[in-house]
Amino acid sequence: MTFRATILTLYPEMFPGHLGASLSGKALERGQWSIEPVQIRDFAEDKHRTVDDTPAGGGAGMVLKADVLARAIDRVSENDDRPRLLMSPRGRPLTQARVRELAAGPGVVIVCGRFEGVDQRVIDARGLEEVSIGDYILSGGEPAALTVLDAVVRILPGVMGNELSGVHESFEGGLLEHPHYTRPQVFEGREIPAVLTSGNHGAIAKWREAEARRLTAERRPDLLDQPVKK
Repeated sequence: MTFRATILTLYPEMFPGHLGASLSGKALERGQWSIEPVQIRDFAEDKHRTVDDTPAGGGAGMVLKADVLARAIDRVSENDDRPRLLMSPRGRPLTQARVRELAAGPGVVIVCGRFEGVDQRVIDARGLEEVSIGDYILSGGEPAALTVLDAVVRILPGVMGNELSGVHESFEGGLLEHPHYTRPQVFEGREIPAVLTSGNHGAIAKWREAEARRLTAERRPDLLDQPVKK
């Protein structure tokens, strides 16, 4: 099954972006996943192809129109059970668990907002799942959509050369990832921790676990309060 990503955007030229390079780009060429950027403006029905209007109740900026966006969503996802995401700073934070859920499915439809936001009525009427990639504001949803797809595509079967690379990483086990080292043995007076070159795999595993917990406690103590993922 090929993972299909459809992106509703005012800037389709931004896709596939960096996803057309490296492992994700090779997987795209092999047909392991596909991406279809769709111009929202094509679904406007007036001669000026208007996609936005002033906010009801006043205020700065413009709002993406419900009717135009609804037509676009209906066209690309008719008889389609793919999740419909709206990239939004007020959405639920993206987690590795949600990424894995998306990767296990047939694909995703992603709406990229612009301006001040999207008319709430189309969010409700089309069941859009609002997703945030962090507590900051971007100029539009396109970079966020690329981030979501980057996280998903890399864990699709056969995309990464070493499947274990997607398992021993930050957030996969509920902890931040342990530190990494490689040759040279000594760099500017700093040595690789002796345990890592000891050949004792049990000791190495314990060291990595301890370091992961130490870093998590220092930088993301909130993760330690969450249930351990199996």
